[in-house]
Amino acid sequence: MDKFVVNIIHRPEMVPEYAEKVTGHGQAEDIGRKALLTESLDIFKTQQECAHKNGLKTTIEMTYASLFNEEAIALAKEHHEKYGDEIALTLLGLPCKEFREKYNTKDFCIWMFSMEDKKAIVQDVFEKFYDCFGFYPESTGSYYMDAELTNYIKEKYPSVKCAVATCWEEGPKAYHTCNNSWYTFMDGGPWAPWIPSKQNTHAPAANEEEDSGIVAIPHLSRDLIACYDGNGSNFGTHPQNVLRGMIYDTETWEYPYLYNLIDQYRYQAKFNDGYSYNMMFVGPGWMNKMGRWEAPYELLLKSYEDGCAYYGKLKKEGKLIDMTMSEFADYYRQKKSYTEPECALWRDILYGSKKQVFWYCDPYLRAGVNMDQGGAIVDLRPYVAKLNWPVGIGTPHIQDASYPFLIQEKYRAGYFTHYAGEGTVRSAKICHNGEEVDLCLCRTKAHFSEEPLAASAETASADGSAAKVAKNRILTLDPVDIEFSDLTVKLQTVLTFAEGTGSIRIDRRVLEITPKEEGADVSAAEEMPPHSSSAADRSCDSENAMRCAAAEITINEYMVGCYGTTEYTEDMSSLTLRVTKDGEKTEIPYEYKCREASLEGADCATCIVPPIETKVSMTCEGRDKAGYIKEGYAFSPMFTIGYTGKLCEKEVFTTWLNLEKAN
Repeated sequence: MDKFVVNIIHRPEMVPEYAEKVTGHGQAEDIGRKALLTESLDIFKTQQECAHKNGLKTTIEMTYASLFNEEAIALAKEHHEKYGDEIALTLLGLPCKEFREKYNTKDFCIWMFSMEDKKAIVQDVFEKFYDCFGFYPESTGSYYMDAELTNYIKEKYPSVKCAVATCWEEGPKAYHTCNNSWYTFMDGGPWAPWIPSKQNTHAPAANEEEDSGIVAIPHLSRDLIACYDGNGSNFGTHPQNVLRGMIYDTETWEYPYLYNLIDQYRYQAKFNDGYSYNMMFVGPGWMNKMGRWEAPYELLLKSYEDGCAYYGKLKKEGKLIDMTMSEFADYYRQKKSYTEPECALWRDILYGSKKQVFWYCDPYLRAGVNMDQGGAIVDLRPYVAKLNWPVGIGTPHIQDASYPFLIQEKYRAGYFTHYAGEGTVRSAKICHNGEEVDLCLCRTKAHFSEEPLAASAETASADGSAAKVAKNRILTLDPVDIEFSDLTVKLQTVLTFAEGTGSIRIDRRVLEITPKEEGADVSAAEEMPPHSSSAADRSCDSENAMRCAAAEITINEYMVGCYGTTEYTEDMSSLTLRVTKDGEKTEIPYEYKCREASLEGADCATCIVPPIETKVSMTCEGRDKAGYIKEGYAFSPMFTIGYTGKLCEKEVFTTWLNLEKAN
């Protein structure tokens, strides 16, 4: 039976974000205001009650401010004993009178402090926690925890085994929907639990040597389409996210979307060896007595009660297991191997578009595949670089904790662009007699399957227990019909993600070519096997050679890429494009001169991206193949690598997109 695990996390945040201005009613700022502290603690009690009356245990992440409140401390101890709740420690909720007097700052994001201050704050908070409870916590967290911070905490306080470590796609989109005032950028990380590497929090560890020593969980479980396309803060399993997004009936106060979102996370067990995960992480500020997001307190309360009731119902039905954070960390390490990916085949449950996106994440890459664009790769993050990206005051990245992309359709366009230039995407163009169709225009649907990577390929679980067989994760897309003036091509795409390799294989299979002239049907007698590449499959027999040539198409497999973390272009002048064959190579150092180069029978087409220590390449197996490279120009500062070749009926054209760490 599939296992659906939920973490419910509460924090007695004595000075909730945003809430002081509401409870203050226009008075001068006073974060020690008694009314604020009393209301915050009352809401925390209500949240705990919502969980407990539905048979759910929680993780209580004590804030720094709550460690100065005797009632909050007593409540945590009582609920630990009575309900089995875990007493943990969060690095959110730093602002309080004691903190501001000591550090003389209004900063509250732990990852944005200097490393010197991070260490001092961690020691203050952890030692205060020990003074209150007589032990150090096993779980901690923040909106984001950079690698240096995580490594320091694990070294100084080895009891910590679990942490809230990033917020999925909380970058420029969130910034813009907060009136350009939310300076927290952390796009590009996993959407589900992972073991972060010592080098970069976003990038999962590939082995024990890279293991930071903690299991990381995301800050909220997001809608993997709506959040990516729009503001993530409106689309998550935090009930008040759904209210903020106005995704409810204003008359009946019902919100089926919330339950559909939870159920879609349950569904992901089909793609992850029978396991799926969900979390709610809620602070008191979201249930302010004055109301939030145009919703009265009564609706805020009802949404949280209903959310907990739904989890409780699933638990009673045997469909859900509630765990504390530290319990989950132990379970995850036993369940997952280092290279085992997280997969999500996600469908639109909000707008009725039938859109479908596949997400893949392992220690080497994160990729998003959009079936509304013919299975194009629309997001690609090169985790294989394990990019050292220090964050905070005194570093080059004070606010920007995002993991850089090579492809990102929202920040660097996608297939649909302005009248000039190109957007980042990995797709293919099918050409015939001067006509051209990009597969980005061909909507389709995907079907997921798995197969062993190799008989001997095994990888140890992250806790060192029994080995697991490494697998290919395969997306088989429904065939699409491509119309030309004189013929129709039925083409099928298969994407294969090879676990632990940093490579994505793409097979384009021509199932049928049907001329539009009457009486000239050359339909295929049978469908090709998924990975056929024999000489017989790749050539036309002699008696059909003439009609095959007449129905031949040209394929152009391409990747348009760049690098960055926001909408704004970076300096591309350090990049090098290269196409090689048998030791022969042609190079183009990037100078915005719009140059191109091609090589018949090329072994590889490559771009070296030094600023993010990444080498991205394409290799190919196909008839009449030619590798090529293209340099961009100032108005369209992209690079392109790709292959062209020929196809006729029943043939296959195969390419691999490969990611490596550049020296």
